[in-house]
Amino acid sequence: MIPRTLFSAFILIFVAVLPARAVEVQRVVSKGGIEAWLVEDHSNPIIALDLAFRGGSALDSQGKAGLANLVASLIDEGAGDLDSQVFQGMLDDRSISLRFSAGQDGFGGEVFTLSENRDLAFKLLRLALTQPRFDAEPVERIRAQILAGIESSAENPNSIAARTLRRLFFPSHPYGQPGEGTAESVAGIAPADLRDFVAQRFARDTLVIGVVGDITPGDLAELLDRTFSELPARAEGFAVSDAPPEGEGALVVVERDVPQSVVSFGHAGLKRDDPDYYAAYVVNYVLGGGGFSSRLYEEVREKRGLAYSVYSYLNPLDHSALVVGGVATQNGRVATSLELIRQEWRRMAEDGPSEKELADAKTFLTGSFPLRFSSSGRISSMLVGMQRENLGIDYLERRNSLIEAVTLDDARRAAKRLYDADKLTVVVVGRPDGVVANRETPKS
Repeated sequence: MIPRTLFSAFILIFVAVLPARAVEVQRVVSKGGIEAWLVEDHSNPIIALDLAFRGGSALDSQGKAGLANLVASLIDEGAGDLDSQVFQGMLDDRSISLRFSAGQDGFGGEVFTLSENRDLAFKLLRLALTQPRFDAEPVERIRAQILAGIESSAENPNSIAARTLRRLFFPSHPYGQPGEGTAESVAGIAPADLRDFVAQRFARDTLVIGVVGDITPGDLAELLDRTFSELPARAEGFAVSDAPPEGEGALVVVERDVPQSVVSFGHAGLKRDDPDYYAAYVVNYVLGGGGFSSRLYEEVREKRGLAYSVYSYLNPLDHSALVVGGVATQNGRVATSLELIRQEWRRMAEDGPSEKELADAKTFLTGSFPLRFSSSGRISSMLVGMQRENLGIDYLERRNSLIEAVTLDDARRAAKRLYDADKLTVVVVGRPDGVVANRETPKS
């Protein structure tokens, strides 16, 4: 066994070496028909695997919000004939990282291991996915942790703002319910619900896999069958309806006694497969996604010192799409900050970016792209995302050309489609001066 300190050193070496190498993606299909996308790299004895099952917390049934999140928190707390203490001890003893998470549209997992421990790592992954125990002690322990987190976030201004904005956008859609659940819903989830989730959702037809590191296609093919062949061939049928965001023009104030208000805002965006998506991505970099170089940062922070940070980003979902942003500022500065944000939102819609802004954005977005290859885990996650979004196995080679192809006319067209200051939905958490709500706070 390699000590943790040496394991950490291997990680640092791997991070430093990989970006200098070409990233070639191979499609690996096992004898059993299980597919994974692989970036093979033998320079360091490390393997990273990411996986995702389609369908996440948006499938939590009425009254069971937080089910997917609770499953993700528990399936590595004992599996097969290994209880929680033994299972976690085996991971720890061999420095194997095994984690799961639940998003709105997918359920993810990741494994990070030294090559010498790969058989054990993949075995524990198989057990977690196919034979989770959900014993009483870890269920109640993890449930208590999640309930404590829910209680804490109920008073966190950032959490309140994000949660309220989602309820305004999706008042009667699963996207509007909190992925972590509520105190009532999490308390009511039984072990039988957890087992049903695993039986109904984990299946080979909804599974995508990305692998990076010290493994050959042949060895990976064998491990795919050994690890995933016990999963059902097909998941139970499910459907989530498309949901254009609602709440256009709403302004909600959630009163809290805090010196600094937190503001979240946004409206409908463009989906990932929209022909104008890449143009919109570049335009958003100019408006609010470019950090210190964005228009919002320049107008709100640099020129006037109204806030420490202000930003916007595209948030495409499987069944909707948003462009959202945020700012935090003193209560007396909220009204002015919102006025400036709306001003820049409107100016971008009317005029689009300048030629220089477009060129600078494209230079940064293409030049910084290799930084995403800074670790095996980040690349394996990208491989999963490429499959989920149907971007094609050659996306890493084509991505920069898609950015470069955006013309000024494309950018201006996308900006006009994307931004509408009059439709901005705004949530302010605090006691802002001079900000008058036009909508009541939606109920949880």
